Amino acid sequence: MESVQSLQFFSTGQFPCSYLPGRIARNCVIDPQFPMDEAVYSDLLKSGFRRSGSQVYRPQCLPCKECISTRIPADDFKPSRSQRRNLKLNRDLRIEINMAGFKPEYADLYKSYLQDRHQNHDADGVEDFFESDWCPTHYIEFYDNKKLIGVAVVDILPTEISAVYTLFDTQRGSKRGLGTFAVLWQIDYALKLGKQYVYPGYWIEKCSKMNYKSRFQPLEGYRDGRWFAIAKQF
Repeated sequence: MESVQSLQFFSTGQFPCSYLPGRIARNCVIDPQFPMDEAVYSDLLKSGFRRSGSQVYRPQCLPCKECISTRIPADDFKPSRSQRRNLKLNRDLRIEINMAGFKPEYADLYKSYLQDRHQNHDADGVEDFFESDWCPTHYIEFYDNKKLIGVAVVDILPTEISAVYTLFDTQRGSKRGLGTFAVLWQIDYALKLGKQYVYPGYWIEKCSKMNYKSRFQPLEGYRDGRWFAIAKQF
């Protein structure tokens, strides 16, 4: 396996930020020709990188540093009172772990989720967004009786679980707080697999769609080459 030191990094062009209005974004991306695998990706996660499909990237939007990569130490996590209520509310759900790959019904659920949550109708390429050809990915399926109401897409790595995306039926899922439940379930899954961390994605303090991660305590963030504690914001 090639070492991380042999990696080449490239900068994308500028584009409008998806999270903070009026900001301009740019990503640092790993050479797409590099033979990536889960061990190298695990090391890159520890340096603030994420993946979208097979592309591994990290925001590089200087002077802005609002996107903070986060991780939850699974052994140290303590659910809050509201999170314990969430676990109790969702204990009737049936959960299946699909390790065999993308299913067509995920695309329909994803399209509906985008329309309701993001007013976005473009669900093309969702399979390429969720999967890579070098990383073991599990699809965590949440069923209300026989109805599939949510899917959490997670990468299983040597010392951690990395959340790729969570989508759900917004009518049934919102009432259940399914987004919260998916993270709680992943923390428990990490413990069962003997993993040290759950990486839930980027935290952006000034973005309501991204700052919820501070509810999961303790939470660590990566900035300027080090991990630090992020306090609960609300």
